[in-house]
Amino acid sequence: MKSILLVFFGGGFGSVLRYIIGKYLNNVENGIPYGTFLANILGSLLIGIILGLAAKNDSLTQNQTLLLATGFCGGFTTFSAFAHENHMFLKSGDFLSFAIYTIASFVFGFLAVFLGLYVVRFIET
Repeated sequence: MKSILLVFFGGGFGSVLRYIIGKYLNNVENGIPYGTFLANILGSLLIGIILGLAAKNDSLTQNQTLLLATGFCGGFTTFSAFAHENHMFLKSGDFLSFAIYTIASFVFGFLAVFLGLYVVRFIET
């Protein structure tokens, strides 16, 4: 039960922060989802750092990892919004935005995870 509550609270905080970022950065006029993109890339970087710390000398407990990686990062990042935004690009015939957004999200997301894991190598624990 404790694990479920940790994921619940972490996910709630992550979701609220993603909502705030999206509210202020997603561009309603031209439909470009800067907020979702930023949340997904930052979340990828954070999960790389968190899981890197968890693996490095057991720097984080299992409960901390559940709260931060599964909960917070799981709530903060969003595949469903990403999929919906891409659907809207395709529906409107904006194939260039669809391609750029999709490719940039995958490339920068993977790079952010790897960067997070790399950065942890230099953090003293």
